[in-house]
Amino acid sequence: MPPVNRNKPVRAESSDSQYSLMEFMREFPDDATCLEWLWQTRYSQDGKHAQCPKCKAKRLFERYETSQQRQAWTCTGCGHHIHPTAGTIFHKSSTSLHLWFYAMYLMTSTRCGISAKQLERELGVTYKTAWRIAFLIRNKLMKQDGQPFTNGKPIELDETYMGGRKRGRNPQGRPAAGSKHKTAVFGMVQRGGRVAAVTVENATTGALLPHILERVMPKSTVYTDTWAAYHSLEARGFKHSRIRHDEKVYVSGDVHTNTIEGFWSLTKRGIGGVYHAVSKKHLQGYLNEYTWRYNHRNDQRAQVRTLLLRAAGR
Repeated sequence: MPPVNRNKPVRAESSDSQYSLMEFMREFPDDATCLEWLWQTRYSQDGKHAQCPKCKAKRLFERYETSQQRQAWTCTGCGHHIHPTAGTIFHKSSTSLHLWFYAMYLMTSTRCGISAKQLERELGVTYKTAWRIAFLIRNKLMKQDGQPFTNGKPIELDETYMGGRKRGRNPQGRPAAGSKHKTAVFGMVQRGGRVAAVTVENATTGALLPHILERVMPKSTVYTDTWAAYHSLEARGFKHSRIRHDEKVYVSGDVHTNTIEGFWSLTKRGIGGVYHAVSKKHLQGYLNEYTWRYNHRNDQRAQVRTLLLRAAGR
């Protein structure tokens, strides 16, 4: 075995990681480096010149030390200030950018998520600050878009329920009428592609169909179980096939919903194991987090880099 440089550890080729902690710390060693990255990514490729909105021209910008520790660059022509954090989730935050960036690294380097309590311990901040950081990352940077599925592959649709204890169930395995312990969630996944998951009021046709029509292109092939809410899909022009779970049939040729069921399994076990309980009010944010990681699981670029670029508006 060749000698190892302990001062410059290298990520092993066999590692599943795309971006290790050592790489993160070398690229973003402190708050000043994070701020400089944000400045260059948003406004100035060379770190010195940027388009001045007041001068309406490209000008030289300098950063001057101030007693207020202002995070701004100043136009040497007119004195106009540009704040790299303005318009981002970092705006008006007194928390170090280095901690914000590290929180993004932690949230993208795990499959099951990280609780605000664990973020509190990792970052050394208050629980309130840790919760706010995680909340903004989930609901701003990881927010799902409404883009339709377009690669032509089959799409699986399924509904599930998340929440408290099973206090009563009807013969179809769904929560009893009027139950307040479960929240209905609807999911769509394109095989080999993206997943979308949203909270809904219930699992009726009226609640599910708008999401289907928004994301699924006409004449697409869709696979579902035999739940009544999907009965009208064929009449609306979709190529609809059903798998009969009520008869203990789970795969019939290409017809199955195992992909979306696998996503539900990952999400439920992650929420149950890491967060233990999630209220209906905040459930959509957690769904955003799990869908974001799933949708970027095969990216060539490290997930934290993608998330940082999104934070910078790129």
